[in-house]
Amino acid sequence: MPRVTPITGRSDVPAEHASVVDAVVKVFGGVRGPFSMLLHSPKLAERMLGLVTFFRDESVTEPKLRSVAILTAVREREAAYVWAAQVAAARRNGVAEEVIDLIRAKGDPGKLPAEEREIVTYVRQLMRTNRIDQAAFDALKKRYSAQWLVELTAAANYFGLLSGVVNAFEVAAPPDGDKMPV
Repeated sequence: MPRVTPITGRSDVPAEHASVVDAVVKVFGGVRGPFSMLLHSPKLAERMLGLVTFFRDESVTEPKLRSVAILTAVREREAAYVWAAQVAAARRNGVAEEVIDLIRAKGDPGKLPAEEREIVTYVRQLMRTNRIDQAAFDALKKRYSAQWLVELTAAANYFGLLSGVVNAFEVAAPPDGDKMPV
């Protein structure tokens, strides 16, 4: 049970913030997960929603590789709700089951193709130490552009932030979603 009552619709916010709920519904089809908590601060939720649409529609980091980064960040933050939602998105974005399984198990990324291995290594370092060693940074910088790397880093951290929200407020994962080991 969440620590505060989830916002589920327009009637749960003051009338002047109903449009923010409408915007969340437009993006997600309903109010759930992190946004059920973020809407307790409608102005914050509104600003955070802009990042969702940026990552979905405008980022130069292609969806498949962005999903690898997101799953890695979420797994490191042990956010069951965000994990369940993002595994489904990763599958739609073409992430192989072997990659999902390895990230879920916190397995050795050395078994992955270079593209995915470099991302998993980079994001794990970032989530675990708040730093990136030069070799991990250089591998991605050489393969992609600075803009690509900035956007990948921002996506990983954005989903780390969402993970913190659901974990702090104890938002339960959907019962039919992909499960993380406990």
